[in-house]
Amino acid sequence: MTLKFAPADADAIPVHVIDQDEFDDWAAGQPDFNARFARSAGFTGAAGSTLRIPGPDGAMAMVLAGYGTAQTRARGRFHLATVASGLPKGTYRLEGLPPDRAAQEALGWLLAGYSFNRYREQSASKAALIAPDGVESSRLETIAAGEALTRDLINTPASDMGPADLEAACMSLAKDFAAECAVTRGADLLDANFPMIHAVGRAASPDRAPRLLDMQWGDAGPTLTLVGKGVCFDTGGLDIKPATGMALMKKDMGGAATVLGLARMIMALDLPLRLRVLIPAVENAISGDAFRPGDILTARNGMTVEVNNTDAEGRLVLADALAFAGEDEPALTVSMATLTGAARVALGPDLAPYYTDDTDVAYALERAAERVADPVWRLPFHTPYEAMIEPGIADLDNAPKGGFAGSITAALFLRRFAGEGRYAHFDIYGWTPADAPARPKGGVGMGARALLDALPGALGL
Repeated sequence: MTLKFAPADADAIPVHVIDQDEFDDWAAGQPDFNARFARSAGFTGAAGSTLRIPGPDGAMAMVLAGYGTAQTRARGRFHLATVASGLPKGTYRLEGLPPDRAAQEALGWLLAGYSFNRYREQSASKAALIAPDGVESSRLETIAAGEALTRDLINTPASDMGPADLEAACMSLAKDFAAECAVTRGADLLDANFPMIHAVGRAASPDRAPRLLDMQWGDAGPTLTLVGKGVCFDTGGLDIKPATGMALMKKDMGGAATVLGLARMIMALDLPLRLRVLIPAVENAISGDAFRPGDILTARNGMTVEVNNTDAEGRLVLADALAFAGEDEPALTVSMATLTGAARVALGPDLAPYYTDDTDVAYALERAAERVADPVWRLPFHTPYEAMIEPGIADLDNAPKGGFAGSITAALFLRRFAGEGRYAHFDIYGWTPADAPARPKGGVGMGARALLDALPGALGL
């Protein structure tokens, strides 16, 4: 899907962005008809309100977009995306938008044009926007394209997005940007020492065999390695999920989808770094060959893991990939995964928790998240909880009993495999449960835009 700004057009319809506290000042500077029309319609500039004002010929001459107050704006983001979604097809330009909000609102307007149309035509905004003055329009278009890729991958059901399909998506992206992509599949995973990726995915049918995708791009600068959980469908394995728990499991490859969308942004922007993307792509299926509760697996780095729940498979496949990533000692490793329900209970569907021991990375991320309206929240690698992931019979337990601190213990598990370098982990949801401005119900990227904006500070670019 192409999400682009419209070319400059002198006949574009103006959209006046009006702060609720400044409506009277706006009205005082308008022709009498416009001011009277707005007041008679009850328009006050309240957040989310819109009003189309006709010209002498009856055609729409301008649009008023209520921008609320600072207090109401703090309760959401992409406020003008709602305006875009409600306008008829045409070309529009923004007036009165504060410069410090221009990039966020322009991106939101672009993203309001997203729809997932693979299986049926879905409604989306057809209102084209001329990029506001002062914004980096090409950068915003690149970000929107990466986000659209992420959403498309997550929204595609597992029947059309198995490990082989995820591989094809990665290969296609690599081809578009002259990157290299190597794939290790099936029994070859054992020969290449990726035993836990193989164990989790071995029960799937041969055409959905487990694999590790390894894409590399760039030949200069610090190395950034992105590791994305690519569980294309999760039955829970022999610890099978109930039907309600399986309903959204097509999105269990949301970490892979997010790192591919982020990789697209990085490569399209030609950032001065070396990028590596590792995706363990599997289906956690059920068959006579499925791995079992109580099994003890030996990971790539030699650590042993007791499987106390086959539905805690994501951390197993990520562990092998993270150990592999650390062997090259990248400047920064980032994992993204739809890993735990505990993260959703703690922070809900709209806020992505992340973990890092590196204060420079945390500082850069938190500042970036606010700038680009991509909220994240730091949770602790709480070392005293390490004992919770040590079962005694093996080095590690993939599913500690008790149910406490589930997101933290999962993050601590991953940290054991990430090597000695700088590391951050995102426990994302990857899904919008109900329509929101610029975010229709369905797959969504989380944390990628914040990380993209944080890279210069985190890596010294």
